[in-house]
Amino acid sequence: MNKRLLNLLMFAALLLPFSAWSQAAASEKLTQQIPGTEVKFDMALIPGGTYTMGSPEDEAGREEDEGPQFEVSVDSFWMGVYEVTYDEYNIFRDKTLDLPADENTEWNADAVARPSPPYEDPTFGMGKEGFPAVSMTQFGALQYCKWLSEKTGVFYRLPTEAEWEYACRAGMTGPYYFDEAESSIEDHAWYYENSSEKYHKVGEKQPNPWGLYDMLGNVSEWTLDQYEEDAYQVMSEKMAGEVNPWIHPTKLHPRTVRGGSWDNDVEEQRCSCRIPSSRRWKERDPQIPKSFWWNTDSPFVGFRIIRPYNQPSPEEQQAFWEMVLGG
Repeated sequence: MNKRLLNLLMFAALLLPFSAWSQAAASEKLTQQIPGTEVKFDMALIPGGTYTMGSPEDEAGREEDEGPQFEVSVDSFWMGVYEVTYDEYNIFRDKTLDLPADENTEWNADAVARPSPPYEDPTFGMGKEGFPAVSMTQFGALQYCKWLSEKTGVFYRLPTEAEWEYACRAGMTGPYYFDEAESSIEDHAWYYENSSEKYHKVGEKQPNPWGLYDMLGNVSEWTLDQYEEDAYQVMSEKMAGEVNPWIHPTKLHPRTVRGGSWDNDVEEQRCSCRIPSSRRWKERDPQIPKSFWWNTDSPFVGFRIIRPYNQPSPEEQQAFWEMVLGG
């Protein structure tokens, strides 16, 4: 069996169903402290289930890549209540001395690669403490997940597109995760018309029904998937019946970000909106080769992490990191 096939099989094991938890209370929360620091972050339990991914043809603002709609099943997982902030990301970026997760953890968080210095301030002066971390590449976001996993002894990763949209919708079927007759996008998201052209501290707007803040607006969020315009056609035809389907990346661009941002119009703040990454996000990077870690021109992109309810083995985790990061 070749290494790539073995990795694919082992990644599938990371997403094995645990349907006993599919009806778990979505209000359940946990708090994770980063060892050796006082920094903590909250996660909400997302109960597994089945939903309709994508948008109907008559939805206002709909793009062709949001269809055709199809039924998708996902398993339960924990998701960050907030986007990863600089309070968390800078520990990974800046610390030179780390403590191991515990004496029984054979992996060493110190061995995880650290970001090279950015070409310029990735915040553009918009704020750090309490603000979402931005401008990292998908590689940088994944390396943070790997570092956090080895630091805490708990497996964390980026969500797939299917997991992200399922968590964002929180049981709703319209363009947004709220009833438009009772609320408005202004109450839930920072977008171009109301953001003063900058990102804001996490959690200032109203959350979705599952307690997740800023799923729409503020900053767009990396997912695991390669962006393909016909991804839903492919998944509905070739992955029908699969749990946790996703498009495995085979090239650097485009990858998929979700959720819209402070730099996007209202139409791009919908649950089903998909945005492809672009080489233009590094346009002003003068380095040769350009940075693997930072985008000089995407202060509107950050990320949110998930934690599978059913934790994979160390061997399965290693196979996953080799798959998504190489090696």
